[in-house]
Amino acid sequence: MLISVSHVRVSPDLSVARVHLSIFPSAQGPELLANINANATAIRYDVAQRLRYQLRRTPELTFYIDDSLDYIEHIDELLQTDKPADKPATDNSEKEDN
Repeated sequence: MLISVSHVRVSPDLSVARVHLSIFPSAQGPELLANINANATAIRYDVAQRLRYQLRRTPELTFYIDDSLDYIEHIDELLQTDKPADKPATDNSEKEDN
């Protein structure tokens, strides 16, 4: 199992941080996200200990699943499927003048 932080969005007043996680394999994503959100206060405490001299206030952490890799994979699958055969080109140069 691999969990990585894909990006973090912090509010302008630094009170809330939205952390987007990329989880592989994605089938276990919702279960892991629930576990991570249950431990958000402990994670915030650890972040506060590391950043205590750099930030006046540690933001509240909320975690989300980043499904952009699943979306990219789905688009690739759609592009790899066989396309229907194109219609034969018609020759428009032989138009009759009326």
